[in-house]
Amino acid sequence: MRLKGLFRILTVLLLIILSVTTWQVFYHSSFRLFLGMEMIVVITAIYLIIFYRSIIKPLQVIGDGMDLLKEQDFTSRLRKVGQPEADRIVGVFNKMMEQLKNERLRLREQNHFLDLLINASPMSVIILDLDRQIRSVNPAGCRMFGLQSEGAAMGKCLAGIDSPLAAELLRIEAGQSQTIRLSDANIYKCTHSSFIDKGFRHSFYLVESLTEEVFKAEKKAYEKVIRMIAHEVNNTTAGITSILDTLENTFRRTGADEDLTGVIQVAIERCYSMSRFITNFADVVRIPVPQLREQELNALVVSCKRFMENVCRNRNIQISMELSEVSPIVRVDNLLFEQVLVNIIKNAAESIGSGGQIHIRTAHHPVCLEIADTGKGISKETEAKLFSPFFSTKPNGQGLGLLFIREVLLKHGCAFSLRTWPDGLTRFKIILEKQG
Repeated sequence: MRLKGLFRILTVLLLIILSVTTWQVFYHSSFRLFLGMEMIVVITAIYLIIFYRSIIKPLQVIGDGMDLLKEQDFTSRLRKVGQPEADRIVGVFNKMMEQLKNERLRLREQNHFLDLLINASPMSVIILDLDRQIRSVNPAGCRMFGLQSEGAAMGKCLAGIDSPLAAELLRIEAGQSQTIRLSDANIYKCTHSSFIDKGFRHSFYLVESLTEEVFKAEKKAYEKVIRMIAHEVNNTTAGITSILDTLENTFRRTGADEDLTGVIQVAIERCYSMSRFITNFADVVRIPVPQLREQELNALVVSCKRFMENVCRNRNIQISMELSEVSPIVRVDNLLFEQVLVNIIKNAAESIGSGGQIHIRTAHHPVCLEIADTGKGISKETEAKLFSPFFSTKPNGQGLGLLFIREVLLKHGCAFSLRTWPDGLTRFKIILEKQG
């Protein structure tokens, strides 16, 4: 800028000299003076031209290049000025701009590829900003949190999302991984980590669903165990029962003491009970493929409510219903689904004990069935184990009821959850796909 100012000053001086020369010639008519002044003007003009071409123009070109860098316009190029040193700088500058343009394109392609990869990933990716608010969440994360879109989570803290998974993520320390099992039977491997961006540390979470893999492994394990136990127990009890029947018949013919024959009869009944006990386990393994037919959800609920009314009435438990005005039409196996509802209502009644209420509700958008009870509730520690094989909170429970419910609902493609809410009600929610 200073050189440009100096060039302007010299130009003004040249104009002043030219004006003075013209005035001298006009008033004094001195040819020698005129010739001398004209020589000075010509020499000065030539000097200004050389000065402009060798210094001002190259510096002007370099200044334009700085402006291009400042505006991050990597597509434009500088033109050569015909001055070797300056043209060499222009060549280096244009080469640098080409490299910057290619690097920017590469980074854009890489970022676009990473965005596509993250959006298509079945693993949930949640990135937080410096204020611990959600800056980005991929579609898998939206599904896991039960959100309609990414915008529903943007700018919110994890604590502001109504999801059991979000609450569990808050408990994971930075740099730690943890496997979480929720009350909806879903299992997740969660990792809390961070990365550095522009000198600042940003936290992010990776959440991988392990539900299907764990369920397959569990089912394979308990199927094998149940089949082995059932085979051994049934074979053993069959042999023992046959021997005891023979002994009982012999003692009766010989007129033996009735107490002895009674003891033998008790032993026989215990063998049959053991066989039925093992059969119950085997039935869980042999759940048939559902025969789906269109059903009115409200009609299924009313049927199960009537079936369980006497049991609940004996415990002084009231069953109330809030059914949708227009019954949702769902495709379910009538027998299997009714058995699921009976088990849920039975568990709710056993949780209450006596003197309580069970609320049953159906709704559209999405098609939902909810069974709530005023029982003693479920602790956080128990929630994570509810749908595990053979887990039961009952003193003599076999842990088959919820396992049966889980398997049937999964075969129907239903989403479900069981937990105690802040209002004190324990809710079993089932989300069904709408069929009509």
